[in-house]
Amino acid sequence: MQVDDREFLTGRFEANRGRLRAVAYRMLGSVSDADDAVQEAWIRLSRAPRDDVENLSGWLTTVVGRVCLDMLRSRKARKEHSLDEELPGKVDRLETGIDPEAEAVIADSVGLALLVVLEALTPAERVAYVLHDMFDLPFDEVGPIVGRSEIAARKLASRARRRVQGAEVPEPASLPRRREVVEAFMAASREGNFAGLIRLLDHDVVLVGDDYGARRGSPKEVVGPDAVAKVFAGRAQAAQLAMVDGAPAMVWAPGGKPKVVFKFEIAGGRIEEIEMVADPARVAGMRVDFVDA
Repeated sequence: MQVDDREFLTGRFEANRGRLRAVAYRMLGSVSDADDAVQEAWIRLSRAPRDDVENLSGWLTTVVGRVCLDMLRSRKARKEHSLDEELPGKVDRLETGIDPEAEAVIADSVGLALLVVLEALTPAERVAYVLHDMFDLPFDEVGPIVGRSEIAARKLASRARRRVQGAEVPEPASLPRRREVVEAFMAASREGNFAGLIRLLDHDVVLVGDDYGARRGSPKEVVGPDAVAKVFAGRAQAAQLAMVDGAPAMVWAPGGKPKVVFKFEIAGGRIEEIEMVADPARVAGMRVDFVDA
């Protein structure tokens, strides 16, 4: 990249920095994490061919959204809580050249109460809600960022919206209860108990697969209890119960080596989302502890 091109690109990026930091902050609840996400977006932009970036603002928002989603998932796996202790008053002063007052405005515009509520959302719910409800990104653009169709992205944001607005929604299940639900789901799946599966699935349940599995014939996305139950009825014969990153999950592990992991989001005794992870790199990065029957 020529010097003039780089200076031009830097100028355009800086014009978007404030908005990107606001987006990332609402997703992550941490000024330092938000700056890390924005910096990663700059690194990716500086390496991307210019022909690949037609709508710079949209491209950067997509990148920041995906980076934040990865960070939220990693945080959840490590059981971290990155909410800044000083908020909503004082925020960390980072040596970034950004006006400290601007950082305080970011914190004050969100408020600690909302950040606490956002922390209770799943990573995908939080990203979908922030991008659509706070920054007006249409669902056909939100969907690819969170790895969902437009319809499934709408369901994610709707579920998040109900929680944020204080509607009566089921509380996240306790660890023992989550294990009971996963065990019951495995048993119903093996027995081909369609009605039993339906009873365990939320009316907005979504089954989401990754690209690796989709290339090998697994579903990329299935929406609704009937459709999800059909996928699992009579299956899971070789699946094992395991604790994956500290949460109950279903694992297919031929020869004792995890190949496919089914992760569950559960609230009120019902399964809201099943994520099927087949990508070897992601599976290898998970801590899998098998549970004896």
